[in-house]
Order: sequence, then structure tokens, then C-alpha cells
Amino acid sequence: MKKITYILAISLICFCAEIKAQNYTKTAAGISTSAKSTDVEIQFFTPRIVRILKSPSGTTVVKNSLSVVQGPKKQELNIHADESYITVSSNAVQVKLNRLNGQISFADVKGKQLLNEQAGGVKFTPFKDSLENTYTVTQVFQLKPNEAIYGLGQHQAGHMSQRNQKITLKNENMQIGIPFLQSSNGYGLFWDNYSTTVFDDNASGTSFSSQVGNCADYYFIYGGNADKVIAGYRYLTGEAPMFPRWVFGYWQSRERYKSQQEAVGVVKKYRELKVPFDGLVQDWQYWGVDEAQWNSTEFGNPNYPNPKAMIDSVHQLNAHIIISVWPSFGNKTKIWADMKDKGFLYSNSFVTWPPKPVVQVYDAFNPKARDLWWSYTNKNIFSLGMDGWWLDSTEPDHINPKESDDNTPTFLGTFRKMRNAYPLLHTGGVYRHQRETSLDKRVFILARSAFAGQQRNATTVWSGDIQSDWSVFRKQISGGLNLSLSGIPYWNTDIGGFFVGGNYHNGIDEAFKELYVRWLQFGAFCPMMRSHGTDLPREIYQFGNKGSWAFDAIEKYINLRYRLLPYNYSNAWDITANGSTMMRGLVMDFPEDKKVLDINNEYMFGRAFLVCPVTDSMYTSKVSNKTDFDHIKSQQVYLPANHTWFDFWTGNQVNGGQFVKKETPIDILPLYVKAGSIVPLGPFQQYTSEKSLKDIELRIYPGANGTFTIYEDENDNYNYEKHIYSTIDLRWDDKAKTLTIDRRKGSYPGMLKSRTFNVIVVKSSHGAGVGITKADKIVEFNGIKKVVTF
Repeated sequence: MKKITYILAISLICFCAEIKAQNYTKTAAGISTSAKSTDVEIQFFTPRIVRILKSPSGTTVVKNSLSVVQGPKKQELNIHADESYITVSSNAVQVKLNRLNGQISFADVKGKQLLNEQAGGVKFTPFKDSLENTYTVTQVFQLKPNEAIYGLGQHQAGHMSQRNQKITLKNENMQIGIPFLQSSNGYGLFWDNYSTTVFDDNASGTSFSSQVGNCADYYFIYGGNADKVIAGYRYLTGEAPMFPRWVFGYWQSRERYKSQQEAVGVVKKYRELKVPFDGLVQDWQYWGVDEAQWNSTEFGNPNYPNPKAMIDSVHQLNAHIIISVWPSFGNKTKIWADMKDKGFLYSNSFVTWPPKPVVQVYDAFNPKARDLWWSYTNKNIFSLGMDGWWLDSTEPDHINPKESDDNTPTFLGTFRKMRNAYPLLHTGGVYRHQRETSLDKRVFILARSAFAGQQRNATTVWSGDIQSDWSVFRKQISGGLNLSLSGIPYWNTDIGGFFVGGNYHNGIDEAFKELYVRWLQFGAFCPMMRSHGTDLPREIYQFGNKGSWAFDAIEKYINLRYRLLPYNYSNAWDITANGSTMMRGLVMDFPEDKKVLDINNEYMFGRAFLVCPVTDSMYTSKVSNKTDFDHIKSQQVYLPANHTWFDFWTGNQVNGGQFVKKETPIDILPLYVKAGSIVPLGPFQQYTSEKSLKDIELRIYPGANGTFTIYEDENDNYNYEKHIYSTIDLRWDDKAKTLTIDRRKGSYPGMLKSRTFNVIVVKSSHGAGVGITKADKIVEFNGIKKVVTF
């Protein structure tokens, strides 16, 4: 009897332990459970993307993400539970929950630890958001000592790796806050919250702390390398659509062109000078100078008597034009009255730009307000033939903010709660409405701010109203690279800086010319090449005549930009089709080389070019306003290890894993090409559609195997989404010295049936620089596979 009682007792204990171990609910995509007074959900969106959702026990959380466009998916998961841990595993990632302290850790399928939360690292601090009882939410992680981390948007501190940094993620002019980071260890982390968030990495841990939230909500993305992390992030938050091909030409802007005659005259002057040109930007006050008429969307300024004729003239000159439109309106405009009547405006205590009570911001969080914004903009601007949008102040501007301003109600909650998502919703409204209006013209938006997911809105971002200063110039490089590592692939700066201010007292003197030329060289290797600024004009003819040092250097890099058109447009397709990145931090391609992890002034442009902009004055003096070109200066460049590199300008080979000194006369940007690269170059032309690509120069940089895919389509509609395009895969076998040009795949109206590839195997003084080189082999291609031996 005692034996039976003992066996029953043991069985009961085991049964109770099993019940305790199984105290979770299995869902189609993971589990839900509780640990340490916190409700926890683990949701798999793919085998490599996991959402963690935490809230105080007993609370009900309903959250529809503004950034995430996917949902959890049913997965083949293995779940193991005991008294201490619940482990949920896919075929790529293991997620382990410590049931005693609530800590979650992530590992690969072999058990290699990738990221750990800190034990007890989630914290919900009660917070009163206007009339709502909610929380300030904090989650602390524990990174490995040797990890470098990147992303978090665009900031102006000049750091490449964001380790040991404290950064306030709050969208403002020149500061873009995106709560996404990725690690040199091959994973990404997206903290899904729209309120002001403080990221802090220090000896105690790595944390996100958001001012307002009813839950801790984050996504772990395991890629193994940076490209796959970004591809996973884009799958989660939306893919980047194609821009029209003309976007990848040269853009001229100024604050501001003051008449339609002046604006069209800029295009005519470029054509007269035979300097390539594709895009013109019309800045503000085309509506008039009365701030009560601010952003009316109408051409009320008498200097613009016939805006359609202006747009038509630009088109007749084979160029394109975009226009400045803001999210705020003066109180004498029709759109303001309509917004006011429907309750779509923020209070005028929310001071924006211009800082006058007659101007008010609209509530972009309200879908009906976005509809109304488009109805006026479409009628007054897009219907005239406008090609794209310069959406200024997309944060929006908030001048002299008061704490009470954050209580401003929006359609989705207080401004405090929603603020960082404003540019996502604003640009999203424009993108959706234009696509609903016309599919013949691809959407192109230039915006000053961004949030997670904005890449899906056909947006390129610029770095804001920065100063014309060498140190500021250098900081743009790491700022743009970290934005790219935040999943936003298209970015640029005001070439030369926006505000000249007191930095250059003598107008366009020799010192400013040097700064501008170096900045423009950098701009040629940004996703968008756009000159803009105030105080001093920026058109090429303001810098001298043809034959002068500044004019010639500027022209050289604009010409190079156009020669790179087939390379850049194909890389744009790689962004859309494969989640790739054009402006690439060195960690993306060389993670095994620890020396590159914190280099903040070099990057890859596509997978072929290493770019190291000159960010110091070498040849001029602000004091004397004189030049000294007699003594050629040099710049140090690090070439990543385990690769051979070619000097683009000379064709000379250099071994990687070392710093080299590159001579930098005023017209030379340190530019190296990785061995194994295949670079297609187009013709010299005055605009992106002037000449067909019937003749393409293919430069092969030997020393390693390589591939490249040439992509082509109709250039400016959405037929590519119906697979109406063509690709040609190129492969270089370095050992066999053969180039394979694969069968052309796909077709589109107007496609070239045959073309010539002028193939060059680069070596010293052969296949170097901007100019056209005599081909080693001339290959006539009609769409059928060819193998060429050298």
C-alpha cells in the first residue's frame, strides 16, 4: 500500500511539473505565455523574423503597426518547455524565454548566441499621456563586447558605429530617428514605437526607452549578413519601388528660383553649355509672398503667370521638374479653409514654419486629411504635368516646442505618441494617391525626414538644412550610411551645404569653390545627385567659365554620373527586387575585416566602387582667397583586406588590407574598384534619355570572379511590376579569363533587339578614368548567350 501511495505521489508531482512546464498557449506562429508579471507573445513572421510583444500582465494590447506590412505566418516550429525555459525554434532561429526572470535570448540553429535581453530588462513606468493612462516603455539588451552596431536613422555626430552612444530618436530638421539597428554579427532589431525614444548603449546594457507605449514591441531579424538583414527588414516594412530613370541624372536647385522665366532659364543655360542635366527643383513662394497664402498649392505669385507653360517648357528641353509642397497652410488659402472646416488642422499654438499664427499644420495621421491634401495638390499641381514632389518639413517643423504642444490630438493619438511616424503617413498619402491617379508616371518624392517603412513610399531623403562647412560635410557620410543601414536606400545632401551664413563672406570665392567641388564629387556617388542651397547660387556657370578649374571639375563629375547610368539603374533594380542597398557602409561587404567597422569617411557605392571623399581644404585659404595647385596633396585611404583593388583613375592594382596615400588634385576623388567587378558604362549624353544604350562599355576588373546583372525597362511607368522588363546576367571567370553574357531574359516595348558590348579588361593606363577606352573585344549581342575568352 505504501508503495502504491509513493508511486501515486511521484506521478502527481510529475504531472503537476508537466502542467507547469506546459503553461503556455501555442499559436499558429508561436506561443503566448506569462513570465515575471509580464504577458509575452513570441510570433514568427518567417523562420528568420520574430516579433516579441510584451505588456503588463492582464492588460489587453491591440496594435496595428504603421510600419510593418506583414503579419505572423504559420510556421513549422519546435517547442520545448520545462520549469525554467520555453524554447521556440524554427529552421533558422531559436528563441528561449527564461520563465523565472522573463529574459529572452536569440540563437541560430546551432545554438550560437546572437542577442540576449538583460534579465528583468523590460520596464513599464506609468505615464499620463494627456488623458490616457499609459506607460513609458524600456527594454534593455546585452550586446557582445566586440559587436559594432549601425542604423538608428541619420544623425550629425559623425559616428559610424553607434556603440557607446546615447541618441534621442526624434524627427527634427537634420535628425532622423528610426528605431532600427543592425549588428556586425548579422542580425537586426526593430523597436516598433513612434514616440520620442532614447537609445542608450553603455556598460550597463543597450536599451530603447520610448516616452509613450502600452507594450514593448520589437522584431528580431536574423540575416547572417547586412544585406539579408535589410532584405528581411524590407520584407517586414515594405519594398522600395523603382524611381524613374531620370532621377539618376543631375539635379539643380536653389533657394529659390523667383519666376518661371528664371527657372526655365536654368535649364536652357545648361543645354547651351552642353552640361548634362535632368532635374529642376522649384522651391517655395510660387504661391506668393504673403505668409497667409503659405503653401496654397496654387501659383498665386504673378511671376508664375502660366505654370503649365513652365512645366511644358522644361519637358520640351528634355528635363523634369519637381516642386516644394509643405504640410502646413496659411489661413487665407482655400485648402486651409477646407481643412479647418473639417477639423484637420493642429492648433496654431503648435508653431511651425514659418513661425506665424496664420500658418497651421495638417493632421497627416487622418486618412481623410490626406485625401484632402491630395485633392488640392492634384488639381492645382499634378494635373499640370508636374513630375514629382519636394515634401519639405515632413517632421513637421516644430518651432520653440512646449510640453503642452505634445498633447496636440491627432487622428491616432497625441502628437507625443505618434510624432516620429508623421513623415511615413504624409509621404504614404502622396504615394498612394498618385498611384491611384496615374500609373504612367512613377512616384518620386524628395523628403526631409523619414521613419521605418518609408522606403515603400517612393521616397528619397535629404539630410536637412546643414551648414556649408568642411566638418559638417564629413559628418554627412556617416549620417547617410547609417540611414542606409536603417533600411532607407535613397538619400542625398544639399551639395555645398544649405546655409552658407557667415562661413564664406566673399560670395562664391575660391574657398567656397573648393568646398563645393569636393562636395559635388561626393554627390556624384550618392543615390541622388542634387545641388541646392541658400545665400549663394549653385549652378555650374556661377563657378566660372568652361576652362576654369572649378567649372571643369564640376563638369567632369556630372559627366561621370551619366556614364554610370546603366550601373546605377541596375543597382536601383537590385534594391527593388532583392532588398539591396546602393550606398553601403564598409561593414556590409567586408565584415570579416575588423578595421572597417568604424571607418566613417569611406563606403561602397554599389558593390564595385570604394569611395573616399576629400573632406578637408587642400588648395585654398579663406583668408587670402588664393589657390595653390602647385603642390599636390594626398589623402589616406584604407583598402579592405582579402581583395585586390584598382585605382579607377589609373588602372593600377593595389593589394587590400592596408592604408594607401592617394594623390588628390582638385579634380580627383579617391575612387577604387574591387577586383571581380563588372561595370557597365553608358555614353556621354546631355540627359538620361538622349541616347540609347546600344553601345555599352563593359569594364572587367580581373583578379577574382564576378557577376553583374544589367536591368532595363520603359524607364517611367509601373509595367515592371507586371514583369515587363529585361535582364542580362554577366559572369567573369577569372581563372579561365572568360566573360559569359547570358541569354537575355524578358522584354518590354521599345527594347533594343541587338547591341554592342565594348569589353575592356582593365589594367594600368587601360580602361581608366571617365573617358571611353578602345575595346579589347567587341561583342555583338542579340539576346543569345555568348562566351568571350580573353
